[in-house]
Amino acid sequence: MTRTFAFAAALIAGVLLSGCGLQPMYAGGGNGTVARGLAGVQVAAIEGRAGWLVRNALTDKLSASGNTAPRYRLDVRLDDKLESFGLLSDDTVSRERRTLRARYQLVDLASDNIVLDATAGSDAGIDVISSDYATVAAEQTALENLAKDIAERIVTNVAIQLRKDPAQPR
Repeated sequence: MTRTFAFAAALIAGVLLSGCGLQPMYAGGGNGTVARGLAGVQVAAIEGRAGWLVRNALTDKLSASGNTAPRYRLDVRLDDKLESFGLLSDDTVSRERRTLRARYQLVDLASDNIVLDATAGSDAGIDVISSDYATVAAEQTALENLAKDIAERIVTNVAIQLRKDPAQPR
């Protein structure tokens, strides 16, 4: 009885969802509209170590569908902050917070129009311990993880925009 009910519920949910207009973003795989659009995005140089990490992550994610002639340029400006906020009774820091914020613009190379202007951000908490080496390593690891997270958010927003863009080639 339970299996029959579960099957019937899944079937009804499938029928209802098909009628609401939901479609997979990456429909068509590597030849789909979004994948081709993402492959046509070139990433401009980004300043600093955080910029290098974010640009590499963006390039990896955008070129996964192959390389095509660039149609868009992605301009990114980063704000990387490392703040101390946990103080012990002897005035030593016990916690740090690393915050990485990005303002990015997707520019159509043909018309030089800004197609998307948005922001993305992420942060991480870091324990400060007696070993300076371990603390510096934790700060760098946090930056690497934040760069990947920011890149993922940017690519998702760009993909959504490219899916909505009526000028995108089909």
